[in-house]
Amino acid sequence: MTLYDLKTMRGNDDFLIRPDLDSGLTTSVVEGVDSFGNPLNIPVVEERPLTLFLNNREIVTLMTVGDYPDLLGVGYLVNQNMLLDDDVITDIEYDEELEVVVVRTERVTNYEEKLKRKVLTSGCGMGTVFGDIMDKIDDVILGEGVKVRASWIEPLLKTVKTTPSLYRKAGSIHGCVLCKDDKPFIYMEDVGRHNALDKIAGYLYLNKLNGNDYYMYTTGRMTSEMVMKAVSMKVSVLISRSGSTHWGVELARKAGLTLISRARGKRFIALSGLERIVFDLIDQDQTQAAE
Repeated sequence: MTLYDLKTMRGNDDFLIRPDLDSGLTTSVVEGVDSFGNPLNIPVVEERPLTLFLNNREIVTLMTVGDYPDLLGVGYLVNQNMLLDDDVITDIEYDEELEVVVVRTERVTNYEEKLKRKVLTSGCGMGTVFGDIMDKIDDVILGEGVKVRASWIEPLLKTVKTTPSLYRKAGSIHGCVLCKDDKPFIYMEDVGRHNALDKIAGYLYLNKLNGNDYYMYTTGRMTSEMVMKAVSMKVSVLISRSGSTHWGVELARKAGLTLISRARGKRFIALSGLERIVFDLIDQDQTQAAE
């Protein structure tokens, strides 16, 4: 079983985990022709199937970039309410050749009925939520969680933007970043933003960390699925450089999640959970108008 430990994963920067550009798993090179007819070779991200089993039951086949399959598998189960806080994982098996990850638990699981109840979401690659996750959000009220200063957001976005990533190398990918105070420290990417989020959920679960102590940034839009998964992870603040759907806003308000959209530089729009935001920026327009 693979555990990404807080003490051993720190590299030469502030990230405990960040995109691995040199693994050979996540990108391939293809031939193309530019607008002048010149041949060229360009990197493109991988998109491969990963079939997830919980004990002896096949749960789903995910399309993924291929890295951190154990974190993705565990995080997916956590966010589908198929792994509970008191479950004990006895083993995680990954077969690269068969493209299968198996999560084994002490508790006997049977999700035949839950798997019959599914909702197709607007997630990239046709996301899916199973069973009672749609009902679970009715019972969740997030704690006070973290306070996020408005002045943290611009340097956070700059750090993410300038960090070597699959997006900068090949494009066609989404990223999610787990943050604490004014620092980002876990950066995950995948062909679907929900997969990147699930990898972070897997990391939190395996390392027994409380999501309420952190906040999260995503490059993708904040749909109902993203909001439900953030709430499932107990993350109380979700920030995006993109917008949100109406249902995403309604679910965030119902669960008490702080939703910050269209984060660009010093500008953003807060849609819910204003009590967790410290508005410490000076509005230059208002200052000049007052003068």
